[in-house]
Amino acid sequence: MLEHLERQQSLTGNQIKLIGAAIAGNMLDFFDLYLIGFVLSFIVKPWGLTFGESAIVLLSSGLGAMLGAVFWGALADRIGRRLVFSLTIVNFAVATGAMALTQDGAWVYLAVMRFFVGFGAGGLYCVDVPLVLEFVPGRLRGRIAGIVTAAIPAGLLLASVAAATLTPLLGWRGLFVVGMAPAFLLLFVRAWVPESPRWLLSRGRVEKARESIAWALDVAPETLPLTEAPPASVRIARMRDLLRYPRSLVVSCLTNLGVQTGNYGFTMWAPTLLVLVLQIPPLSAAWYMAAISIGGLLGRFLFSWLVDAIGRRPSGMILGVGAAVTLTLAASFHEAFIGPLSVFWLTLIVANLFIDGGFAVVGPYAAEVWPSWLRTSGMGVAYGFGGIGKIIGPLGLAWIVGSSNIVTPQATVAAILPAYLYLAAWFALAALAFFAFGIETRGRSIQALDSELLGDQAFSRSGAAMAAIDRSIPDHR
Repeated sequence: MLEHLERQQSLTGNQIKLIGAAIAGNMLDFFDLYLIGFVLSFIVKPWGLTFGESAIVLLSSGLGAMLGAVFWGALADRIGRRLVFSLTIVNFAVATGAMALTQDGAWVYLAVMRFFVGFGAGGLYCVDVPLVLEFVPGRLRGRIAGIVTAAIPAGLLLASVAAATLTPLLGWRGLFVVGMAPAFLLLFVRAWVPESPRWLLSRGRVEKARESIAWALDVAPETLPLTEAPPASVRIARMRDLLRYPRSLVVSCLTNLGVQTGNYGFTMWAPTLLVLVLQIPPLSAAWYMAAISIGGLLGRFLFSWLVDAIGRRPSGMILGVGAAVTLTLAASFHEAFIGPLSVFWLTLIVANLFIDGGFAVVGPYAAEVWPSWLRTSGMGVAYGFGGIGKIIGPLGLAWIVGSSNIVTPQATVAAILPAYLYLAAWFALAALAFFAFGIETRGRSIQALDSELLGDQAFSRSGAAMAAIDRSIPDHR
């Protein structure tokens, strides 16, 4: 069955629908997640929020994402990808809509709801990427996974445009009502997407797995051969099982920590820093951020191509070094202009090619380095551990750039260089982790990776044919 999937030459309509569902889910998921950066720029002065209160509102979603990634990831390995995918959408969509009920000055309520938005967002990301990867052939895996993650900067772009255009019409509370739109994805997912065939095989449900593969290939199930035998025993994922794969644990956790710390520190404070450096109103900063998000979107497509062209490890090193260098340049020349254009703003557009574009490498890679029966658990732990960066990234910048009183346009601009050097160091850590601990997965089928990671005879038997085919593909490690 799996051999037929690996030999596929072009994607079917059903696979494209699945990819489309994941793209839309990620885009609207991170639209909800990024809204707070713009809302905060509107409410921080009228509400008289202190530096600490503003930081708590920003950081609460990071804490939620850490716990949500671990919880939903582990649950998806136990009860299946499809159901958990839908539950995470309900989670963050309802929490986002609830923020429209925030009363003036109720920053604690806003922070609590942000926690639940992050809880759902972290879970969705750790489920939909593995779900897509398990339905496509290995030679297209990197490119498709990168395209799925390209929806994340599209979510930032959507949030930027919504903040700039809808706030005058709906107010900032109206933005949260718009954020409930992801709930409508449930109808699409329920109607079209079956359970992952690889998860079904890990549970010994061979007939159901054949039906899922047949759906992906758009053929009748009876035209596909059955796997010779189900696994000898059904593995139930447990967190302690992750310790059996220390290299996978180290590389997936460190790369996520470095990239998430740098990315969220950059993204959450960018609107405020643009206001400070360029002396512009928040609405103008939203438009500037829209251009920066386009840089991230282009970066996603660039790295989606690179991971299959040159491999995951070198792509990861490029993203880390590129982000560190461009952030340092942006801070060093933040007062310079080329005609009417700010060098700070222009350099941030280029920096976001690496900062946001690099997620096309890091996210899918964290799923590839784990065996199928632990895939969402491993990715969830890695993403959850990296979620520490959602706290220490914005908080680190807040300590350096922020004021001890009220965050206002008069906060210290002189601290931008040390603040951006702080973020650059985290991207350098990600590059080092790829170099020192990276496992190259380019061009290798999931069955071959499972066999290599597990040393498991059950997987070796069911994947024997594909392992033979995979050996004919050059090993880029």
